[in-house]
Amino acid sequence: MSQQNETATETKDREIVSSRIINAPQEKVFEAFRNPDILARWWGPEGFSNTFQTFDFQPGGTWEFIMHGPDGTTYPNKSVFAEIVEPERVVFDHIVPPIFRMTITFEKVGQGDKTRFGFRMLFESAALCEQLKTICAPANEQNFDRLETVLASL
Repeated sequence: MSQQNETATETKDREIVSSRIINAPQEKVFEAFRNPDILARWWGPEGFSNTFQTFDFQPGGTWEFIMHGPDGTTYPNKSVFAEIVEPERVVFDHIVPPIFRMTITFEKVGQGDKTRFGFRMLFESAALCEQLKTICAPANEQNFDRLETVLASL
């Protein structure tokens, strides 16, 4: 996707941004994403589970999985990693509908015992973004809740 060089002003109507301060060090939060066994435990909204087929965590690598909704609906997902900067950022392109670029940030806060964890979902169009905002924004918050629960158990 060519959106990487666009400014925030140019993309504001096409993006959903969510973040939270997580009570865990940056490296631990990053590991919770990098490790597919841990990631599968918290990725997605409340009540969802995941079956990972491929998790090739490197630029150009593929991440394929199925999200299983609480009602039994399955949601196939396929993404390609565009950029990985340990332990600060992961960028991937979600290449099945809905199409978007996800930038995940891991920013050390204070003395390093906390992390500002952020999602920036950049969609192809403002219309698609608007359509998904009411679903994605609360789902991202549920994702953060699940991450905090998993981190507390590690």
